[in-house]
Amino acid sequence: MNANPNTATTQVLLVSEQAAPNLLAALDPKMKPQEAVLMVSAKMARRADALQAVLQESGVKTTRVALPDEHDLAALENTMMEVASARDGQSITINVTGGNKLMALAAQAVAQAAGWPAFYVDVDTDQIIWLDKTRPAQTLTQQLRINHYLRGYGFTLAQSIERPETNKALQNLMSTLVLNVGTLEQPIGQLNWIGQQAEERSSLSVKLTPNQLDSRSLDALLRNFADAQVLRVEGDTLTFSNADTRFFAKGGWLEHHVYQTVCQVTGDLGIRDKAANLVVQDSTGTKSEIDVALMARNRFFAIECKTARMDKPEAPKANDTLHKLSDNCRRIGGLGARGMLATYRPLRESELKLAKALNIEVVAGSALARLGERLKLWVRPVG
Repeated sequence: MNANPNTATTQVLLVSEQAAPNLLAALDPKMKPQEAVLMVSAKMARRADALQAVLQESGVKTTRVALPDEHDLAALENTMMEVASARDGQSITINVTGGNKLMALAAQAVAQAAGWPAFYVDVDTDQIIWLDKTRPAQTLTQQLRINHYLRGYGFTLAQSIERPETNKALQNLMSTLVLNVGTLEQPIGQLNWIGQQAEERSSLSVKLTPNQLDSRSLDALLRNFADAQVLRVEGDTLTFSNADTRFFAKGGWLEHHVYQTVCQVTGDLGIRDKAANLVVQDSTGTKSEIDVALMARNRFFAIECKTARMDKPEAPKANDTLHKLSDNCRRIGGLGARGMLATYRPLRESELKLAKALNIEVVAGSALARLGERLKLWVRPVG
């Protein structure tokens, strides 16, 4: 039976690694069905669990149909024809964006035989592309936010989303830090260490060493932080105002700078949601941290921020940081996710080559002062 795509009561979905195309169409106000039929291969069972949870939470009834062999075209067609026969007379559309190629071919064949309108979701253009060429492309109105997107990939938020705000004094301080990378690199490293020592002792106060007290560059930097009421120095004792300013001083300021820059380009780039210090966990309870995250073009963008040196024996190595960021993007955000490393210190040539191989954007050193322009180039689609 031919279906009106805007009044279809059932939507058939091919479950795959990519949750976004299925979520966009199933949750769009003009496309949202009463029931979603999930076609699920054995290896996509966990992805189906995650997708099913989001759909049910949004008021969509879900039915799962197991695909016995996703590499057997005839078997796939038979299984999908059984779904068509059981729903004869219903108004149905089918989303062929997911699944493997054979699943998509089988879905198209069954859609044609059953008279189901079939469509493809172009996440880059926010459009439904109908395979029936007589139907014009349809613009999606649903815009995925971080929470639903992550849940679609099987992750939950381990803590509430942070969207920090900074006052004028902190903004001026951050501008000073990014505009003076060359002269402040060493004292920034010293302040990182001081803040880390205080945190490890669960203290807000640290006794400065004679060398630290004699450092003119550190003294000048501490005055800047004191002027912004992040800390105070009395004699040989440095005291942070509170735990939040301690975090800010030991490197959190770069996360704030990156997040505030994301806020500044939100309108230009159509950024739909953003967060700082995002902590997510998978079904096993394993937690992952993302310094700054944003949603644009229905894709997940993750930014790792580093102010500490990555060439000391006790410090996380740049290569390890790049591999971890790449892995987080793949696991948490799917194949379309993108990663960026924003670092106060330049990377070596070998590390830059690794970042390129892993498709990680790097904004380092003095380039942080032009972060807004780099974000625009990174987030906007090519072409």
